[in-house]
Amino acid sequence: MNIDQIKKPFNKRAFVANAMFFSGVLLPFSGYLNHRLQIEPIIGSRHFWMSVHDMAAILFTISVVIHVYYNWRSLVKYINKSKNIRISREAFSAFIVVLAIVGLFSIHAFHAS
Repeated sequence: MNIDQIKKPFNKRAFVANAMFFSGVLLPFSGYLNHRLQIEPIIGSRHFWMSVHDMAAILFTISVVIHVYYNWRSLVKYINKSKNIRISREAFSAFIVVLAIVGLFSIHAFHAS
């Protein structure tokens, strides 16, 4: 029997990882379009992008939960091993800079109301 003729079983872990990736990629794109269309009345295009964003978020959340379930042992081992790892100055600095930029960019929402 040829190797190409052997059927591989359906890999559920790979399916869940890919579902998580593809739905996660849709979230920022559909979120941006929702933001751009927020002042429009709820017409076809706005309703479409709201539906895409909502369903992508639901699928992403479900696939993350299933992904954690399938990879629980590996995640616990990684967490136990990483207790001895220290956060680098670069990682901490990047966290602070991103937090500051996002905070400054988002604070305008409190001035608008």
